[in-house]
Order: sequence, then structure tokens, then C-alpha cells
Amino acid sequence: MSAPRSLAGPIAALINEFSKLPTIGPKTAARLVFHLLNRPRHEAQALAEAIIAVKDHVRLCSVCFSLTEDDPCAFCTDERRDASTICVIAEAKDIYAIERTGVYHGRYHVLGGLISPMDGIGPAQLHVKELVERIGSEKPNEIIVATNPNAEGEATAIYLSRLLQPLGVAVTRLAYGLPIGGDLDYADEITLAKALEGRRHL
Repeated sequence: MSAPRSLAGPIAALINEFSKLPTIGPKTAARLVFHLLNRPRHEAQALAEAIIAVKDHVRLCSVCFSLTEDDPCAFCTDERRDASTICVIAEAKDIYAIERTGVYHGRYHVLGGLISPMDGIGPAQLHVKELVERIGSEKPNEIIVATNPNAEGEATAIYLSRLLQPLGVAVTRLAYGLPIGGDLDYADEITLAKALEGRRHL
């Protein structure tokens, strides 16, 4: 849905551009535009320059395929990180979710998507070959598969497990279960089943 024609051209154009962003509908786009109109020009300038800088200077790390300004990225060059574990994720944005926990200090490998035959995405379209090469050269002890718990994430995890275990490396999967503070009677059957399967000793 495009902006009303009665709006000034630049306003309508910016609303339309914001509306193209994920989770941003026309109403939210309009609120953002009118917010920017009420801010000083230098703030709008800073936003525009930050967007251009991201497009001009951010690229994929040639080792782990995370987003970086320098190649190799800070995760790959930081000697304080544990090189014995590699956390495999679908998209670069997933790194920041894991980093927010503050408990993982190993390295990463970004697949660039998930196996999805319906969408024509197989292992050849992902950075699987590069992961196998990294295991051969870096000799990690453990590969943590941190893909989403959906059909594509499960298919990818199973494929990687079968592919990598013969290489002599432990392949683990993120545990599923109940959220902290959650009630059993609110949990769905699949979450409860996964929580039972992933139980551990106290």
C-alpha cells in the first residue's frame, strides 16, 4: 500500500521506502518519517550516512562469512576466543543473538541460509564445503549446530550431523525446552517433548 498522493512528494517517497523494510507497515513507516521531520537535520544526515556506510564498507568474512568491515573478521582474529568450538548458524544476524548471552566464546560459521528443497536451496547453495575445509584445517573438537527449531533448521542439522561426524568431530545441537519462568500448562506438546528428550542430570 503506497502513501497517499496528497502528501508532499519527498514524504510519500520516504514512507514508501520505509514500508519495504521487514515488519514495517505503512502506519509505522509514516510515524518514522514524521519523527524524522521533527528532528534536527544533522540527525537525518547521520542516519543517511550510516546506511550508506553499511552498504559501502560491510562485507562477508572470507573465513566464517559473518558481516565485517575488516577481513578476516574480529571473531576469527581474536586469539582469546576458543578455536576448539565452531558454532554453525544460518544467518550472520544470529551471531548477535548468541553474543548477547555472554556465555559462548568460540568461533562461528555462517551457512548463509538453511536447506530448503521447496525453495531450491540445498547444501551446494550454502557454505557447507567451506565448513568441511575449516574442520580439516582448524581441527576443532566440537561443532555446535545452532539453527532454528523449524523444518528447515532440523533438516540442516541432520544433514550436517551425518556429514561431519565421520570427520572425527563432535556435533552437538542447541537444546530445546521450556523458557525460564514459563508454566508447564502453557507449553505446547512439541516444546514439552523436546524438553523431556533434552533432560539432564541435576
